[in-house]
Amino acid sequence: MIQKYFSLDKNYILEKAQLDQEQQLIVYLIDFAKKFYLTQFNPLGLEDDTVKRIIAHKTEYTDRLEEFYRNLAGVYRYKHGNNQLEFLFDGADHYEKYTVDWVKAYEEWLVDFCIRPNFLKAVLELTVFYPEGRKAELAESRMKAFINQHFELKIYKHKGIVKMKVA
Repeated sequence: MIQKYFSLDKNYILEKAQLDQEQQLIVYLIDFAKKFYLTQFNPLGLEDDTVKRIIAHKTEYTDRLEEFYRNLAGVYRYKHGNNQLEFLFDGADHYEKYTVDWVKAYEEWLVDFCIRPNFLKAVLELTVFYPEGRKAELAESRMKAFINQHFELKIYKHKGIVKMKVA
């Protein structure tokens, strides 16, 4: 990680906390989406081929959701970030506090996201049904478009995050 500024900048500490939690939180997203789908769209517990695949799925590969996770982490830093460390009077260090804050916000966002069928469908396509080729790219694009629409932000690789202009 290339640091351009003061090493104790809040955003660097927050980014490190987010990257350290990446694997664990992507697995949480996949498991949460599967449980959410089963409770919302199959409350009677009927087993068809789709439900059987969801139940049988073991979360092993998370690489298809890494870009989504990193974009979401970037949005969180954009919305909650500044470079000023706050005073902590409870004895915790900043890394621990930012980790707890990030995990809490992430879990709350997932509840809101999973209510939207397009998001849930994209997560299941990328993980449980794991399409190859073009179909996977479309699901990944839907995930990025979801972030753009939900937060009214546009994410660029080189320019960073920019607030969308609403016409």
